[in-house]
Amino acid sequence: MTLALEGIKILDLSRLLPFNYCTMMLADLGAEVLKIEEPGLGDYMRWLPPILKKENAVFLMANRNKKSMTLNLKDEKAKEILRKLVKEYDVLFESFRPGVMKKLGVGYENLKEINPRLIFCSSTGYGQDGPYSARPGHDMNYISVAGILEATGRHTGAPVIPGIPIADMSIGIFSAFSILAGIISRNKTGKGQYIELSMTDCMVSYNMVNIANYIASQQPQGSEILGIAGETPCYNVFKTKDGKFISLGNIEEKFWINLLKLIGREDLSEYQFAVGEKQKKAMAELNKVFLTRTRKEWLDLLEGKDICYAQVNDIEDLMADPHIKHREMLLKSEHPVEGELLTVGFPFKFSETPAKIRTPSPVLGQHTEEILSGLGYSNQDMEAMKEKGVIGK
Repeated sequence: MTLALEGIKILDLSRLLPFNYCTMMLADLGAEVLKIEEPGLGDYMRWLPPILKKENAVFLMANRNKKSMTLNLKDEKAKEILRKLVKEYDVLFESFRPGVMKKLGVGYENLKEINPRLIFCSSTGYGQDGPYSARPGHDMNYISVAGILEATGRHTGAPVIPGIPIADMSIGIFSAFSILAGIISRNKTGKGQYIELSMTDCMVSYNMVNIANYIASQQPQGSEILGIAGETPCYNVFKTKDGKFISLGNIEEKFWINLLKLIGREDLSEYQFAVGEKQKKAMAELNKVFLTRTRKEWLDLLEGKDICYAQVNDIEDLMADPHIKHREMLLKSEHPVEGELLTVGFPFKFSETPAKIRTPSPVLGQHTEEILSGLGYSNQDMEAMKEKGVIGK
């Protein structure tokens, strides 16, 4: 069966989860992704905890369906090899600090002369230019600048760091989307182009609701207008008798009324979007109600009542959740070193070209000789490159 992106070839010079996630999605859909890694060290996400037998568990998930080749890009011979590869590939994806590729002599302006159809995508924390572009950073820093961290937990009096790195994961999605748009554009014009993204820009885009609410109200508490940050009774989390939690997101009045009818508290109808002291009063009453039954009892009672609710799963709950299993969002695969692995499934479901785990995450440099041989290099050439540190031994 032909996969959706079969025939698309991507050189992946990126490192770490945000960018691994981008090329994972493209590879899952059939693109041929070749990771270019530093000899010896490789993508250092390989060696960060949590380690399974040899490598990082997240790395093993995020690099399935890819090939790995080692190249020391500070060496002129390695740059020669990269230029040869660029002639044959559709996309180059990189996540170095701004200006690094240009300094190495393999920036977009250099490489488009070799392959005018090349889609060259750079993804960084703050972007290629601007006052913060030279800053190092991580997920928390980018959502801080974008106004998301301040808005998360505002009603508690202090910012709350999200449980997953949302900027990291989002830049992967935005990058994959942008690369595909670049390919579609090239199909129309015959020309490649340079694409540049930053995690901070993506997070500002994600913060659309708060920005729009601020523009409309001129009040800094933008998220509180919709009551979706945990400050209103209708959109909140409640503890149950057994110490577990359920989430109730009843923004629409009909859902809120259905909930109150079910629990016999229609007297609280006016408190749907209450804040301040009224919110505290309503929450105190609702908390008493939800502490009278276990989570399982509440889930059984809420089922089929046209109310927006869900169990708050921890990871063990997630692994056992029947809906997650039905949607095939946890899959098993085999790795030559790690053995059987559990990995995340495919969030996109294609009727004619479904995504597929074709190969496990590659060991460092697993495909170096295969790629070099395809470029016409002999075994003797490769041995000489190993001795000079151009490729890994």
